[in-house]
Amino acid sequence: MLKFLWLTSVVIVAICIATTGSSADPSIWAPPQLAMLIEEGLAKNQNIKSLESQVKSLREEISFAGSLNDPRIGIALLNIPTDSFRFDQEAMTQKQIFIAQKIPWFGKLSLRSQQAAMKAIRQEAILKAKRLELAREIATTYYELGFVAGGQKTNERLIKMLTQLLRVSETRYSAGQGLQQDVLQAQVELSKLLDEQITLGKKRRTLEDRINSLLNRGSFIPVTPPESLPYPDPVLEMEELQTQALAINPWLKVKQAEIELAGVGIELARKDYWPDLDFKVAYGQREEDFNGRDLPDFVSTSVVMNIPLWKKTRQDKKLEATKLSHQAALQSYQNLANGLPHKIDALVTDIRNLQKNYKLITDALIVQAEQWARSSLIAYEVGKVNFNTMINAQIRLLRFELQSENYLFSLYEKRAALEELLAHPLFIRSRFNGTQRLLFRCPKHFFYSLTLFFLYSQGYIFNVCVQTNKIEYSAHSPAIYIFCCDDLVQTFVIIFNTSG
Repeated sequence: MLKFLWLTSVVIVAICIATTGSSADPSIWAPPQLAMLIEEGLAKNQNIKSLESQVKSLREEISFAGSLNDPRIGIALLNIPTDSFRFDQEAMTQKQIFIAQKIPWFGKLSLRSQQAAMKAIRQEAILKAKRLELAREIATTYYELGFVAGGQKTNERLIKMLTQLLRVSETRYSAGQGLQQDVLQAQVELSKLLDEQITLGKKRRTLEDRINSLLNRGSFIPVTPPESLPYPDPVLEMEELQTQALAINPWLKVKQAEIELAGVGIELARKDYWPDLDFKVAYGQREEDFNGRDLPDFVSTSVVMNIPLWKKTRQDKKLEATKLSHQAALQSYQNLANGLPHKIDALVTDIRNLQKNYKLITDALIVQAEQWARSSLIAYEVGKVNFNTMINAQIRLLRFELQSENYLFSLYEKRAALEELLAHPLFIRSRFNGTQRLLFRCPKHFFYSLTLFFLYSQGYIFNVCVQTNKIEYSAHSPAIYIFCCDDLVQTFVIIFNTSG
C-alpha cells in the first residue's frame, strides 16, 4: 500500500508540473527507419508546408479582423461664392479640416475576431489531419515496400533452388534415371520466376518513387525496406477505441471547428441588422469680412449610420445563408461521427483476422509445409515421389513464408490506418495481467528523473531495453511497470497492480 501511495504522489506531482514543454502532433507508431522517413516528409512535403503557411496567415488575420478601420482625415472648402471665388466675401465661406472614424455596432468586432480565430483553428485541425494522413501514407507505402522486398528475397531463393534442381534433373536425365518432363517443368518454373522477378523489381521502384515523392526529394534516393518487424499485438478494446476516435479524431475536430465557425457567422449576420456608426469632427476656419471684422471659426460634428432599408434582400438573405451553412456543417459532422465507429470496427476486425491468419500460417502451415518439403525431397532422391510433387512442396513452403510476411505487413498497415483515425499510437498489450493503466503527457526528461528517483528510493530496480523507437522501463517487482513512448512530448503509461 505504501508503494501505491508513493506512485500516486509521483503521478500527481508530475501532472501538476507538466504545464510546459514542446508540443508535437501525435503520429503513428513507426520503427526507427520509418520514423526518419516520416520526420523528413513532415519537414519537406510541400503540401504540409503550404498548410503551415496558411495557418500562420490566418493567425495574423485575427487581430486585423477585430480592429477598427483606419480613421479618415480630409480637407474641404465650403460655401465659396461662384461669382468671385473669394474667401472673404461671404460669412459662411470656410476652409475645413475634418477627421472621421467608422465604428461597427457593439459586438461586431469581437465576433469578427472570433470568426478569424475559428478559421485559424479549423486550418490547424486540417494541418494536423493532413500530417497524420501523410504519416500514414508513408508508413503504408513503406510496409508495402517491405512486402515486395520480401517477395524479391523469396523469388531469389526459389530461383536458386530451381537452378539447383534443374541441374539435378538434367544430370539424372542424362544418366537415364530421370524424365525429360522433369527438366522441362523445371525450366518452365524457372522462367516464371524470372518473369516474376522483373515484375517485383518494377513494383519496388514504383513504391520507392512514391516515398521519394511524398518526401519531396529532388532526386531518387533508394529506400531501405523494413526487416524483422516484431509481431504487433495492440490492445483492441472496441468501445474504448470508438470513444477515443469520437473524442480526438482530427477530421472530427475540423468538422467541429466548421460548426463553431458557422455559429459565429450566424451571430455576425444578426448583428448586421444594427447600423454601423460613422463619427465625424470638423474644424472650419473663416477669413475677415469686407469690414475687417474677425469672424469666429466653426467646429462641426456629425454621426452617420446606415439604415437596413433593403433587409429583405440583404440582411435576411445573409442570415438565412449562414443558418444553412451551420446546418450543413452539423450534417457533415454527424455523417462523419456516424461512420467513424464503423471504420474503427472494420479496421479492428481486419487486424484480429490478420492476427489469426498470421498465427495459423506461422504455427501450423509453415511447420507442416517444412515437413512436407523435407520428406518429399528425401523421397525424390530415392525415387519414391515424382519431380512435380517434390518441387511443388518446396515452392509451397517458400510461398507460405512469403504469405506470413504479407499478413505481418498488412497488420502494420491496418494498425497505421487505425492510429490515423485515433490520432495517437496504439497501446501494445503487456504480458502482465491484473493491471490498470493511467495515461498522461508531460515533459519527458523531468518525468524520467522524478519518477525513477521516487521508485528507486522504494527499492525498485529497473531494466532498460530499447526496442525500435520505444523505450521501456519495467520494474522487477510485479507491482509497477512504466512504459513511455513519443520522442517530443512523452506519453507515459503507468501500469500498477491494484492488489499490491
